[in-house]
Amino acid sequence: MTEFEKMRNGLLYNGTDWEIIKKHARAFVLCEKYNKTSFIRIHRRQRLLKKIIPNSTDNALVFSPFKVEYGENISLGDYFFSNFNCIMLDVAKITIGDNAMLGPNVTLATPMHPLCHEERIVQDYPVGKIDLEYAKPITIGNNVWIASNVTIVGGVTIGDNVVIGAGSLVLNDIPSGVLAAGSPAKVIREITEEDKLDVWQTYLDEKPPISKRDAKHLS
Repeated sequence: MTEFEKMRNGLLYNGTDWEIIKKHARAFVLCEKYNKTSFIRIHRRQRLLKKIIPNSTDNALVFSPFKVEYGENISLGDYFFSNFNCIMLDVAKITIGDNAMLGPNVTLATPMHPLCHEERIVQDYPVGKIDLEYAKPITIGNNVWIASNVTIVGGVTIGDNVVIGAGSLVLNDIPSGVLAAGSPAKVIREITEEDKLDVWQTYLDEKPPISKRDAKHLS
């Protein structure tokens, strides 16, 4: 395996490898171009985004600033949206399903480092002075809303139809169909029919959106 292949497959790898450095630099330059391109230059931004994340669709909408480590380790489903200042540290694979919504300042961080300092620092090995690191993948299902200022760490899988509350730190897997929040994030409850807002009729009636659950508390 190359060092890059080791990296994306969760094995210890040499972070000072030349191929990795080149891929890193390419992603940084492309993100700089993307972030400096006016929002109204839609087609240029989409072309750049496709270069940054080849495994994405034409329906992706990503507000600037946006930063990745490599881009090619990311897979985005259809109708992906991320708000300002999304950071994806895709040392390992980041896989996101359809209809995902990421609020401002969301960080997806796959990198891992040894806890023992003597293994974490750059040092001399039989092949020379290198930096040994590793990473764990992040998987996010379909129809997931991740609110603002959420951090998700490597090794986490989030199921389908999930909402992660603002400011959460997600350290463990989250099952499908739930509202989770906190630091560390924990399941608060299931999302049920009582959470529906009857959005179309409420929109037509021009009324404030109130769920069945909230209506019970107001009555």
